[in-house]
Amino acid sequence: MATTGVNGPTRARIDVKTLRADRWWLAPTATFVVFVAFIVYSTWRAFSGENYFSEPYLSPFYSPCLSNECVPGSSDFGQPFGGWPLSPALLILVFPLGFRLTCYYYRKAYYRAFWLSPPACAVAEPHGKYTGETRFPLLAQNVHRWFWYAAVVVACILTYDVLLAFGPAEGESDGIHMGLGTLIMLVNVVFIWLYTLGCHSCRHIMGGRLRHFSKHPVRYRLWGWVSKLNGQHARWAWYSLFSVALTDFYIYLLATGTIDDLRFF
Repeated sequence: MATTGVNGPTRARIDVKTLRADRWWLAPTATFVVFVAFIVYSTWRAFSGENYFSEPYLSPFYSPCLSNECVPGSSDFGQPFGGWPLSPALLILVFPLGFRLTCYYYRKAYYRAFWLSPPACAVAEPHGKYTGETRFPLLAQNVHRWFWYAAVVVACILTYDVLLAFGPAEGESDGIHMGLGTLIMLVNVVFIWLYTLGCHSCRHIMGGRLRHFSKHPVRYRLWGWVSKLNGQHARWAWYSLFSVALTDFYIYLLATGTIDDLRFF
């Protein structure tokens, strides 16, 4: 008989998997389905290397576009990776992907949905032992803070893309222009900032090591604001996941000529 985990001597002797009578399995199942769908879609788009730019809109999967494989007009920061033979997205996605994979909320979500560790609260997991994140490869989850710094840079670049999206497209006169794509990109970057600034690492950076908040009033205010965002971190994680996929898909439809952008002015 196991001496640790849910079958340990200090636990109640319950033979069934759980005493919960609700549909506890719905949440991990939905998470599994949505994550798999996003993984399939994002992998296809990342490796396709095409239909990611419809002036003035650039897909967030490909921003910034830094290789000589980038289509004309999409490289706002130059092409320093001129010899890169693969899709330009593969140079960029490692940073937002690493940030989300190591995110505290996403860890909880995919640990439960994919590894059943545990599948839900008060539901026994099938694993014989628990080692947490003290061994490789899960030990690498500790790099989350460093990915946060990269995520801030990416969010700044996506914000710059939104500003460019208010500019004229090819064949239009100078001035401020706005289309449905502009609004979609704007909503996306707002969700990305809410998700990024609501991160647990951001909250710790703002005030995690302060012993006397009274001596640091500015950081205390920032910590309080980030704490409010952090309380809804799961919501921003989901909203930003959907919005980034929707933004890319809309630009894909424009780039392939499937639809025309709805212009407001």
